[in-house]
Amino acid sequence: MTRVDCLSVSVDCWRQTDHIDEGAIAGLTHYYDREVKDGSDVLDICSSWVSHYPRDFPDRMASLVGTGISQVELACNDQLTKYVSQDLNAKAKLPFADKSFDVVTCVVSFDYLTKPLEVMREVSRVLRPGGRVILSQSNRCFFSKAVGVWTRDMSDLAHLRVLGTYIHFAGGLEEPRAFDITPKGDGVHDPMFIVSATKKR
Repeated sequence: MTRVDCLSVSVDCWRQTDHIDEGAIAGLTHYYDREVKDGSDVLDICSSWVSHYPRDFPDRMASLVGTGISQVELACNDQLTKYVSQDLNAKAKLPFADKSFDVVTCVVSFDYLTKPLEVMREVSRVLRPGGRVILSQSNRCFFSKAVGVWTRDMSDLAHLRVLGTYIHFAGGLEEPRAFDITPKGDGVHDPMFIVSATKKR
């Protein structure tokens, strides 16, 4: 990468914004800290310039791999140990071997996938037995970019059911569980929910 390219990446990183508020981010980061075991190989799909992992995760995890549409945004993500640019709407295939990861995360992005069941089957494929998929979701979205099944009913419960349905029909995963991890207190506006499942052994 040339000096000009590096400058362009730095400027693009500076321009990035969060899609959820600080309270929701804090709830998600705390959940990861509590639920993801040290030494795990972690994959963040639909990743971007930030993954909302605890800041010490790069030291605690065996690997933190990201895949997403934007090469520039992935380059901005200083928590990832490796990244691969991949548009899952163009090709619903994760570029990783079977049973490569202990945990797969996806932050507020499944609502934009045009082939969500195929992607969830890929998640199941790359997870090791006993591994977990952790989908996080709030109540925000880019309405014009979200898929029809998502915008048809914008209630939180409907969205959690949609995510659970993808997990249920993907195959190889135990039944999903949903959690409300929204922090309490002043200044908290965005809710934060988790839908998670374990890969069958």
